[in-house]
Amino acid sequence: MAFSRIQSAQLSGLAATGVTVETDINRGLYVFQIVGLPDKSVEESRERVISALRNSLDKNPKAENHKVIVSLSPAELRKEGAYFDIAIALGYLTATAQLSFDDQGRLFVGELALNGEVRPVRGILSIVQWAKANGYTEVFVPHTNAQEAALIDGITIYLVPTLGALVSHLVGDEALHTSVYQPPALSAHATAIDFGDVRGQLQAKRALTIAAAGGHNIVLYGPPGTGKTMLAKAFHGILPPLAHDEFLEVAMVYSSIGRIDDALSGLVPLRAPHHSASHVAIIGGGAMLRPGDITLAHRGVLYMDEFPEFDRRVIEALREPIEDGSITVARAKGSVRYPARFILLAAMNPCPCGYRGSGVKHCVCSGSEIARYNKKLSGPIIDRIDLWVPVQHVEYGALHEESNSRESDTVRSQVARVRTLQIDRYGKPSSALTSNEVQSTAGLTDDARKQLQVYAEKLKLSPRVYMRTIKVARTIADLDGSNTIELPHILEALQYRPKFE
Repeated sequence: MAFSRIQSAQLSGLAATGVTVETDINRGLYVFQIVGLPDKSVEESRERVISALRNSLDKNPKAENHKVIVSLSPAELRKEGAYFDIAIALGYLTATAQLSFDDQGRLFVGELALNGEVRPVRGILSIVQWAKANGYTEVFVPHTNAQEAALIDGITIYLVPTLGALVSHLVGDEALHTSVYQPPALSAHATAIDFGDVRGQLQAKRALTIAAAGGHNIVLYGPPGTGKTMLAKAFHGILPPLAHDEFLEVAMVYSSIGRIDDALSGLVPLRAPHHSASHVAIIGGGAMLRPGDITLAHRGVLYMDEFPEFDRRVIEALREPIEDGSITVARAKGSVRYPARFILLAAMNPCPCGYRGSGVKHCVCSGSEIARYNKKLSGPIIDRIDLWVPVQHVEYGALHEESNSRESDTVRSQVARVRTLQIDRYGKPSSALTSNEVQSTAGLTDDARKQLQVYAEKLKLSPRVYMRTIKVARTIADLDGSNTIELPHILEALQYRPKFE
């Protein structure tokens, strides 16, 4: 009898994929069939669409004597979710000549309720970006996805409350509201803990400033109660605001799991999983291939307290994201590559009881217990962490000193200055430099290079640690306003290597 074609899209990983919804109507006994590798939720679209058509437009496909075939192409791509409900409903109406409109340059996405209301779907931000990049001029999305849709400029986005309102718009009776572009309000985190609230710990504060400025990974280790957790919370407050492109990357991640509200604040992400969290929760994966905490911390901070107490599989899985800034999650149903460029901030005790070398309490751990505890961190993981900072006991008198409640503002401005300098120079922070870039652009003086080679031989540094030491020294030089890496910068970078290697 008739045929129609409507354009839609779905979320695949963090990226959007276009899907063409083709509807064919033929005479015969009533059948409403969806083909094209649909999953259970897509197959159930049939019942949602039929009920929505009946309840909102008084049109019942089951009362007609025809065969309805809906094909979702490309056929080899697995279709998941309720993204195609609106497109299927419009396809049926146009194929049966109950609706006529120009579908050129238009994309339709949304889930239908049984009464014809349009419900939100995940990943609208990615879908709208994909539509804009692929030449679509109008995108029709659920009205409850308005906030994330408003983050994209340069494309007309219509907000659909009900199927009836959409049909009225398409026939020219009553226009839908459009989304108005609203640039995100990006700001630094107004943390309740300021750097100045932490008494003493000058070395730890200096190391955290270096880590924030160059995007370096850092571990704080020391006895309980010395301020490691407090320093970690204050660290979030010295990070500069996200750039606009970085914010969109973060927002796409949170949009993909239906938590866009967590990203709309514009704050730098901070994830602090408990050490009992599973491998899937932190790294990602699972039956539905969802991103884990390392991806939710993209462009922000991943804080791992009691670092050695995490599952060994979790710790070892950090190798790829630390090195590449992304993680590949491969399962039987498919493979997805998630972004995961974060600053790893970890805290740990020097031994199971926590008091080895503290000078405050006597350590009760045996030699074998200490060795077993240290072995939880493998050599490759230790190599990939740039700064290892002891956090020692603070004298009680220092606890009564007056705090500088604005110290974080001063440090944040220093960090922002160095970040801008490194982006202008390399296009990325110093921690992300390749070995060739380190060799050609780091700016080592002859004296600094010679002394680094001497210490590398003495300390038996691996080539990876050798290069990472130069990267840390480059950040230290930038903090000091030096165009070249001098000997004091190299010596300071070397002092942050762990003492138990």
